[in-house]
Amino acid sequence: MADSKAKRLFRSYIYVGSLVIIPALATGYALYQAYIGNVGVWDIVQCAVGVVLIMLGATVGYHRMLVHRSFEAHPVVRAFFLMLGSMAMQGPAITWASIHRKHHAFSDDEGDPHSPNIDTFVHSHFEWMMEMSFDDVYAIRDKYGKPFEKDSMAVFFDKTFYLWVAVGLLIPFALGGWNGLLWGGLVRTFLTSHITWSVNSWCHVAGNRMFNTKDQSRNNWIVAILAMGEGWHNNHHAFPSSAFHGMKWWQVDLSAYIIRGLEKVRLAHNVVRIPQERIEQQLSRTSATLKHVQENVQHKVQEATQAAHDAAEVFKARIEEQKEKLSEQAVHVKETALREADELAAKVESAISPKEKLA
Repeated sequence: MADSKAKRLFRSYIYVGSLVIIPALATGYALYQAYIGNVGVWDIVQCAVGVVLIMLGATVGYHRMLVHRSFEAHPVVRAFFLMLGSMAMQGPAITWASIHRKHHAFSDDEGDPHSPNIDTFVHSHFEWMMEMSFDDVYAIRDKYGKPFEKDSMAVFFDKTFYLWVAVGLLIPFALGGWNGLLWGGLVRTFLTSHITWSVNSWCHVAGNRMFNTKDQSRNNWIVAILAMGEGWHNNHHAFPSSAFHGMKWWQVDLSAYIIRGLEKVRLAHNVVRIPQERIEQQLSRTSATLKHVQENVQHKVQEATQAAHDAAEVFKARIEEQKEKLSEQAVHVKETALREADELAAKVESAISPKEKLA
């Protein structure tokens, strides 16, 4: 049964209020409190720790572990990261995973749920979730969520999503009262939401491209640092199953460091690593493609330059031709004028009487 307009509006209001407006207003109020000096170190610590933990839940838990199966983890570790991912308030585990799978299937093409290259930047940042109906979500889950529905732990956290959202707000309240809820709950939600959304928006319009992918994904170092390595988005789209998005020593990827650490203490295994040969091959193909594009551009520039030169020569020749014609016409006009003047003088002279001539 299709969503009614009232139901879609209700869902939009709930979403706008809980994830956009309320956290934004709370953040503005928190900044005012900080301005007047009504903020403590513990408030900032709660916010910072909350941002890091919840972001890791989204990146390590939801994204790399659940969606792309970049590594397998001990059940306690899996539960921990899926719990943190749920606390991000970005949707139940299977819904989040299904929508992300669709993003990869149609990246920057018709059907992509959030592409700034298909729709507006704001739409790709967060508006797409407001416009997506329940029917749309169910259809996406039905098509892309089947593998996740076989995962009993993913199903559990998917069904108990709102419980973990509440826990994620109650913990900072218990630790710091209303200020804890403000900084460790609402401000944290504002920051983690916009950082995550920036991967969908900024990382498809701003940054460089290390690999030649079929979409417009880009590596953005600012988003990479804020989003625990997710900003190396072009790398990720080139090798979606890789547990490590940072593929150069200088590409900071905190999520990858966490996964590597878990592997060392045997809490993570079957970690997906892309062989260096494959990376080099992809880089070589990218370089070859770039060189081909550069050669094509250079060839087009040369063709355009030659065409401009030829056009100038033709124009110059036509100008010379016109000058010759005008010169010939001028000579002809001059000769005609002189001849007519001579004829007129002769007529005038013949019209004068002999007596007038003697006078």
